[in-house]
Amino acid sequence: MNDWNRTGPVVVEVDGTVENLRVVDYASAEALRVGAELVLVAPYSVHALYAASQSTPRSSAELADAALRSAVAHVRHRDGYAMELVAVAEEGSRLRVLAHAARSARMLVVARSRSRGPERLVHTQANLRLAARAGCPMVVVPLSWRPSLLDRKVAVGIDGTALSAEALEFAFGAAAGREGDLIVVHAGLPSERPFADEDPECSWISRADYMLSETLAPWASRFPDVKVTRFLSSRPASAALVHESGEVGLVVVGAHSGPLAIDPVARRSVAAMTCPVAIVPHHLTNAEHAVTRAQTVVPSH
Repeated sequence: MNDWNRTGPVVVEVDGTVENLRVVDYASAEALRVGAELVLVAPYSVHALYAASQSTPRSSAELADAALRSAVAHVRHRDGYAMELVAVAEEGSRLRVLAHAARSARMLVVARSRSRGPERLVHTQANLRLAARAGCPMVVVPLSWRPSLLDRKVAVGIDGTALSAEALEFAFGAAAGREGDLIVVHAGLPSERPFADEDPECSWISRADYMLSETLAPWASRFPDVKVTRFLSSRPASAALVHESGEVGLVVVGAHSGPLAIDPVARRSVAAMTCPVAIVPHHLTNAEHAVTRAQTVVPSH
C-alpha cells in the first residue's frame, strides 16, 4: 500500500479573467479545509501580444501582476486573513511554470477550457501532460463550478491495476476530509472469455466484486468513517465516470506519470465531466520500472 498524501500548499493557476475567480474560490476552499497555504501562480510570456481593446498597452508581466492583485483581493474579501497566501508571477511556458510551482504541492488547481470538440481534447491532453509533469494531484475545475451539497460526495474510477492505486488513496482522503461518501466505479467488460459453463455477466460481476473487495479492504479499515458504495458498469470507463459526475462534487481518475502521459480514459473523462476532476498520476514502483524496461528490450536475432 502506498502512503503518498502530500502536506504542501494548494497551488492555483491565475489568468486574470472573471471566470477564473471561481477556480480560485475552489482552491481557496480546499486550502482552508486542510489548513494549507494557498499559492496563486500567473505564468506569462514576454512574447504575448497586446490586447487590441487596451487603450494603454501593458506588458504581459504587468498583466500577470494585475491578475494576481485582483485574485488576492478577491480571496481576502471572501475568506479574510486567516489563510497564508502567496502570489507569484513567473515568465515561461504554462507547463514549466505551473509544474515548477507544484513540485512540492499537495494539489494543483487549474480551469477547464470552455472550448468544444477536438479543441477541448487538445486542452485536456495538455492538462494531462501538466499533471504528469507536476507529479501531484491536479484538479481541473469547470468554469461554471459553484459550491453545492454534492461537494461532499466523491467518485473514483479503478481498474484493479496499479494505475488506480494513488487515485484510490486520494479519493478516500478527499471523502474523509469532506466528511462525505465515496462511490467506487469499476467499468468495462473484461477482455478474457468466461468458461463454457459460466454465465458471462454473472462471471464478470463475481470477478469484479472480488477484485473490489480485495482492493478496498486496506483503505476501508484505514478510513472507517467513509461510507463506500460500489458501482459496477458494463459501459466504457469514461462513460461510467461522466455519468457519475452529475451526482458528485469530485471525480478522481488515475493517470500515467512521465513525459508521454497518454491516458485515453482520463482524457475523455476530464473533457466531458460536469464537476471538478482530480487527475492523480501513478508513479511507477521499482518493480514496475523493471517490467517496463523488460518489455521495451528488443530481442537480438
